[in-house]
Amino acid sequence: MTAPETAKPPLEPPGRAAEYTSRLWTVPNVLSLLRIALVPVFAALMLGHEPRAAFYVFLVAGTTDVLDGFVARTWHQRSKIGLVLDPAADKLMMTTAFILLSFPSLAAPNVLPLWLVAVSIGRDIVIVTTAFILSRLRGIKAFPPSTLGKTSTICQVLMIWLVLIANVLGMEAPNLFWVYLLSVSLAVVSAVDYGVRTWRRAFAGPAPEA
Repeated sequence: MTAPETAKPPLEPPGRAAEYTSRLWTVPNVLSLLRIALVPVFAALMLGHEPRAAFYVFLVAGTTDVLDGFVARTWHQRSKIGLVLDPAADKLMMTTAFILLSFPSLAAPNVLPLWLVAVSIGRDIVIVTTAFILSRLRGIKAFPPSTLGKTSTICQVLMIWLVLIANVLGMEAPNLFWVYLLSVSLAVVSAVDYGVRTWRRAFAGPAPEA
């Protein structure tokens, strides 16, 4: 009879690593790459004062975001590169939308307030910086999203859709302030939750082996 092992708790659920492939050309990854390719298209349309076309591009990008997650789970095509591509595509599109919609010359009549843009982009910068530091110092490679984080992202996407639609219709939407407030609140709460969970995961036990 062997003595029980006293190994540290795994950083990922047992068997999780086996679920991910190292292939690049999977359907979810292609959809993520398409979403990245749509970022300059969206920016060009916004800069060219084509809000209707920009809205359609943003809508397509959001659809690919939903599809790549669904396909990855349903067809078992989760990949290691997808863990980077998917959030990178989301951040690029959302950051571009936040910045461009904060300019009155590009986003009339509904312009995103600077405090909303600063908090939203600042949250992402803090999260990406934290992930990079912990990856270098503690060897943590995967940072699974939380329910709060997903909820915050969904709220931001819906908010951008509402702003784009209202601008296409030429409508001032004063009630958007409450949507802005909800979006900022979720961003702050999800960032705090991310920080607490990441801290516990990184420093609750010994550093993972490289």
